[in-house]
Amino acid sequence: MLAKTRTLGLRGIDGYEVSVEVDVSAGMPTFAVVGLPDDAVRESRDRVTAALRNCGYDFPLKRVTVNLAPAEVKKSGSHFDLPIALGVLAASGQMSEEAAAQAAGNYFVGELALDGFLRPVAGVLPMLSSVARGDKAFVPEQNSGEASVSGTEAYCATSLRAVVDTLEGKTQAVPCVDSQTTDGTSQNPGIDFSEVKGQPLAKRALEIAAAGGHNVLLVGPPGTGKSMLAKRFAGILPPLTTQEALEVTRIYSVCGMLGTHRLISWRPFRNPHHTISDIALIGGNVPPKPGEVSLAHNGVLFLDELAEFPRTTLEVLRQPLEDFSVAISRAKERVIFPARFTLIAATNPCPCGYRGHPDRTCSCTPLQVKRYLSRMSGPLLDRIDMAVWLSPVKYQEWRGPAAGETSAQIRDRVLRARRIQRERFAGSATTANAFMTPKEIGHFCALDEDSPPILEAGMKRLGLSARSLDKILKTARTIADLEGKATISKTHIMEVMQYRAVDRTTLIEA
Repeated sequence: MLAKTRTLGLRGIDGYEVSVEVDVSAGMPTFAVVGLPDDAVRESRDRVTAALRNCGYDFPLKRVTVNLAPAEVKKSGSHFDLPIALGVLAASGQMSEEAAAQAAGNYFVGELALDGFLRPVAGVLPMLSSVARGDKAFVPEQNSGEASVSGTEAYCATSLRAVVDTLEGKTQAVPCVDSQTTDGTSQNPGIDFSEVKGQPLAKRALEIAAAGGHNVLLVGPPGTGKSMLAKRFAGILPPLTTQEALEVTRIYSVCGMLGTHRLISWRPFRNPHHTISDIALIGGNVPPKPGEVSLAHNGVLFLDELAEFPRTTLEVLRQPLEDFSVAISRAKERVIFPARFTLIAATNPCPCGYRGHPDRTCSCTPLQVKRYLSRMSGPLLDRIDMAVWLSPVKYQEWRGPAAGETSAQIRDRVLRARRIQRERFAGSATTANAFMTPKEIGHFCALDEDSPPILEAGMKRLGLSARSLDKILKTARTIADLEGKATISKTHIMEVMQYRAVDRTTLIEA
């Protein structure tokens, strides 16, 4: 006897429909799963067999064949357990015709424990987001939160027995209900910009970066506050919009990192160690999974000790910094992950860290310094909007009270600037000044009559590329937004110029 159910698969962070066909026929007792299953899907044979028996059902001692269509697409994950089990029950006649019809018309997602209870699975939100309006889906109770915001009519269940009873009409389906709220609060509410003493130029650069989504490089000797400033950057960022929250949550759902959250309510702040591999940073494996650059989507990627990263690892950042996405290609699969993030990087100026220190002598040779800084290539530095040199904090500044602005005060200005940008880019895919297209730069970055000569002089003196000039205009546009100005003036251009010292020689001598 043949029975069909429906479930969903994942391709990157997008879902697609999978038809589960189960045939129970006479022959030697076997259980075969076909349709390019991975190890987790093949192991469903043992989980489904034990779950059926422990729920009081009989596993048919016949030839059982399960086909996952489309057969040419590789299937991965443990969420195929529930639809396979329902298909076996329907094909073996242990469900009524009405229940079997219900099983064939709805979507089912869930991993089975050996006792028949449902365990949560990864990727429920992106999978359900692909379901057509009007269709219904059943998911594990622990995935109820993310299912409730998917836009699909979703129901939660605790066990295989509970799902069958619902299909038989013995119990009512329980709709997935959202019990959480998205408040946009910071994930690190205990740290504040007011705790950072001195470094007014770096604070200003980070405020501009938060207002426009610009990349920043912090350079200075150890103990000047580079990491301290970067870790407080998330506290001045605007809250996620609903659309941004959904984009971030889809990524974390696929990675199984969502936990009990129904939506990620803060901008991600990713801080990988400098020993990270290329694949972990950019994404990959089989099947392809998002890397740190995608986990930082709509948030911050903080690379501390930038010059300690292998050059090959840093070079993989060039494409996502330019395209705001990552294309992962494998022999049989190609997926695209979003990667629109703000890069905050920090590094010492040399291996010992004291090159340019006013009171301590650097012990590095010129060759050591050159090798150290050569890990940051010119093309990578060209994609950084602002670079700031941090000098050691004087004793008087350290000893005195913290009199700087709080994160809340800075955040208010950032929010005003972001509101201007939200109105400016209404109806387009651009979310901040840093992500403007060349056409948008020409339309929105109008200069006053005194600014072009300054740009030309800066290009000749600093040897700036066309990309650097675009970044100067984008950053100047953000400064103008912070001041509520419609036109970019020469003062805005001059302020940006002081942050454009991104070549290695200038950084060392700053």
